[in-house]
Amino acid sequence: MRIFAVTGLVVGLLPAVASAKPAGPAFDQAHIEQLTGAQGKLDEKSGVFKVSVPRSDLKVVAAGVHLTPPLGLTSWAAFTPAGKHTAVMGDMVLTEDQVNPVMSAALDHGLEVTALHNHFFWDTPKVMFMHIGGMGEVDKLAAGVGAVFAKIRDTSGGKGEVPKADIDPGKSTLDPKALDAVFAGHGAPGNYKDGVYKVVVGRATKMGGHAMGKAMGVNTRAALAGSDAQAVIDGDFAMLESELQPVLRTLRGRGIDIVAIHQHMTGEQPRVLFLHYWGIGKAADLAGGVVAALKETKSDGAP
Repeated sequence: MRIFAVTGLVVGLLPAVASAKPAGPAFDQAHIEQLTGAQGKLDEKSGVFKVSVPRSDLKVVAAGVHLTPPLGLTSWAAFTPAGKHTAVMGDMVLTEDQVNPVMSAALDHGLEVTALHNHFFWDTPKVMFMHIGGMGEVDKLAAGVGAVFAKIRDTSGGKGEVPKADIDPGKSTLDPKALDAVFAGHGAPGNYKDGVYKVVVGRATKMGGHAMGKAMGVNTRAALAGSDAQAVIDGDFAMLESELQPVLRTLRGRGIDIVAIHQHMTGEQPRVLFLHYWGIGKAADLAGGVVAALKETKSDGAP
C-alpha cells in the first residue's frame, strides 16, 4: 500500500494500486518473437518475456522413460529490462553433435555461453544443455537468440559436427620436441609417456583461506595422442569468470570442441570456472589453439 501525506492529511491510493497493472517490459514483444522465430509469453508479475521452442523433433529415452518437451526438453530464452538495457538468459536443449555449431552461433552473435552440462542420465540420444546470457540492446540480443534457434533447426536430425579419427595412443608417433616448441612458456616441456603428450599449467585460488593450486587440480591441462599429421587433444581449462568468453571464442575459432562448462569447487576466492575440450587435427594446430586460449588467461604457475 502506498500512502502519501499532504499538509498533514493522509491520502490513501488503495483504489489506484488495486487496479494498476505491473509495468510492462520496455520492448516490443511481437518484435522479439519475429527476431527469435519463437512464440513468447509475458509473466505479468515480473515483466519477463520468455520465448520457447519445444524440442518435439527429438525422440529421447532415459532409463526406459520417454522424455517429452514438458519433461525438460524445451529450449527457451527470457528477456527482462535491466536499466537502460535488456538482459537475456536462456537454456538450449542440444544433442551432442549440435553443441559446438550452436555455441559458435551464440558467440558469433554477441551472446555469452555460461554453462554446458547434462540434465539426465542414461538418455539416448545423449542430450546436453547449453546456458546462454547477455545484456545490451534488445534487438541485438533477440537476433542472437534467433540465430541460435535457427542453428538448432539447421543441425537437427544428425546434421551437426561429429569429428572422428582412428587413433591408438599405444601407436603414437608424436614429436614431443615440436610440441614443446609450441607450448614454450606455457607448460613446456611436456611429459611424453605411453603415447600421450601432456602439459599442465597451474592456477591459484583459496578455499577457507587455504591456497589451492596446480597439484590440487586447479590447473589447465592438455593431452595429445596420435601423429603429427592427425592427433587428438583433450583437456581442461581453469579460468576466472572474466576469462571464460575469450577462451570459448578462441577455442571455437580454432576448431576445438567444448564438451562441458561448470565449476569444480564451491566457495573459492577468486571463483574459478572449468571447461573441458576435445579436438582432432594436426598436432601443432591443436596445440596452437590451446596456447592461443591460454594467452587469454592468467597462468600463474601455482604449485
